Amino acid sequence: MLKERDKEKTEKYYSILNGAGAVFAKSGFHKSTISQIAAESGVADGTIYLYFKNKDDILYQFLKFKSSLFFTKMRDAVKSAESSELKLRNLIRCHLLEFQNDIDMAVIFQSEVRYRRGIESHIKDISKMYFEILSEILEQGQMEGVIRNDLFVGLVKRFMLGAVEGVINTWVAADGKYDLVQMVDPLVDLYMDGIRSRHNDKPLMTSH
Repeated sequence: MLKERDKEKTEKYYSILNGAGAVFAKSGFHKSTISQIAAESGVADGTIYLYFKNKDDILYQFLKFKSSLFFTKMRDAVKSAESSELKLRNLIRCHLLEFQNDIDMAVIFQSEVRYRRGIESHIKDISKMYFEILSEILEQGQMEGVIRNDLFVGLVKRFMLGAVEGVINTWVAADGKYDLVQMVDPLVDLYMDGIRSRHNDKPLMTSH
């Protein structure tokens, strides 16, 4: 009997989180109400308060839950590869695929999270975990001789994360109407090759 109650409690908890995600993504955190979240989740308004303190707590728990799943999948994706370049491709592919498969999460992370006060520490934790994965990949790449040793690693990591977030922002603004994952190889190629012209590249003819 207790196990059945625990299962029901768990199901309602995650149902509310998913319902809140849909409401936050559609209406924005500020305009969303507990009643909307309850209706989307299929529970009574009062049930929300059995699991969460308030709307801010729902957002915090949503981010904590999603980021935990997110990083578990990314770690697994990175570990499945051997070379640093393939690890980087797997990391970026997992990042873009997870957001493409959950556009509500993408909207919340890209449009709401960075503007909400009170969750700064959690956002820092998310960035720290992402940077730790990148650091491991960069260090391996330097040991393999495929990544320069004279890099400002902190700058490189911010560039990589910023580029991915920029691509996701553009995709969200387009309402997810194209395949986000198609950007994996162009992104990683840019990271690995940079924008400097190679000696054997011919200059493009431009019209004025």
